[in-house]
Amino acid sequence: MLITPQISVSRPEDELAARVAAVRARMAQAACAAGRDVHSVTLLAVSKGHDLSRVRAALALGLADFGENYLDEALPKIRALEGSGVRWHFIGRLQANKTRPVATHFDWVHGVDRLRIGERLSAQRPFHAAALNVCIQVHIADDPAKGGVPPGELLPLLHAVAPLPRLRLRGLMCMLPHDIGAAEQRAAFARLAALAREARAAGLPLDTLSMGMSADFEAAITEGATIVRIGTALFGDRMQP
Repeated sequence: MLITPQISVSRPEDELAARVAAVRARMAQAACAAGRDVHSVTLLAVSKGHDLSRVRAALALGLADFGENYLDEALPKIRALEGSGVRWHFIGRLQANKTRPVATHFDWVHGVDRLRIGERLSAQRPFHAAALNVCIQVHIADDPAKGGVPPGELLPLLHAVAPLPRLRLRGLMCMLPHDIGAAEQRAAFARLAALAREARAAGLPLDTLSMGMSADFEAAITEGATIVRIGTALFGDRMQP
């Protein structure tokens, strides 16, 4: 009698649970090494390129903060999960003609890099909603592909955005090139942390450093990140359209 061997196939939800556990363990290890409490770092799951079922599965695993780059993809997810307690973060480059839906549907915006964007978000944020949390994106590394305000222009922009109604200025955000080493990562993140300290010394109540992604979040935690934006390490490669 021929006996067919049983092949164990990992379910997608089990794979996701393992990935979430692995990322949380790495976050805890990095925080411990830096003498920090891991609970001071928010895990922002970057769900762009992944369908609603993956977001629901991550939500069931205890994740509550999700990041999206593209409105056409994000808005159906937001509507489907209305009332679920998800905190939605817009983490893409924001064009002026797209500010209204972002101001209406998101809880955070991480990529404000000029005053006009802040003014439009402020004017278009619904009055029944809580203030929109915003971070200013800083061009911290020499990479023309990355956006952000130059460090020398940061303080004037912070002072201009801080008093805008319907916004709550929370902190700074940066993105690094993918091809730099750990020492360069730490140096860049340390520069952003230093800029945040300068801003606080100037009277700006910043409490957030949004820095670090799948390839560099441990270096970011070492240098003081309070939000790490993790996509690939949690969900794997993005789905193709």
